[in-house]
Amino acid sequence: MSTPKSRFPRGIELVGSAVIENTHGKILLVKSPKWHNKWTMPGGHIEPGETIEEALIREAQEEVGLPLKSEGVIAYGELINSKDFHRPAHFIYFDICCKTNTSEVKLDNKELREYKWVTPHEALQMDLAESYEKTIQDYMEFRGIK
Repeated sequence: MSTPKSRFPRGIELVGSAVIENTHGKILLVKSPKWHNKWTMPGGHIEPGETIEEALIREAQEEVGLPLKSEGVIAYGELINSKDFHRPAHFIYFDICCKTNTSEVKLDNKELREYKWVTPHEALQMDLAESYEKTIQDYMEFRGIK
């Protein structure tokens, strides 16, 4: 049996996503080569000394260039060796809900290749990376969307 260190060279990674909603009630989905070009949400690693919200706002702003205001953590979970992620990984993740007052996305073109504003119901019909269906469902519950 291999040790966890050899299976997960980066150890357990603290990460998260930002569910970004605009003033029209739509949420932002993005495509990432790291997730085999499936639809995900902006996000990334939480660095030492950052709060969850600080980290996820920083990551999302770097990736999509939107001004964001956090409305709090809406979900958390664990994802081990996702079939959609490009390498073995053990993630502990947090998802936050953010509002923006603009829909003018400026992709970083490093980590993300495409974006789309959609309703949560439309998002659930898309080719989402593993665990993002749960994120959208958690967001819908947070917002009281049936």
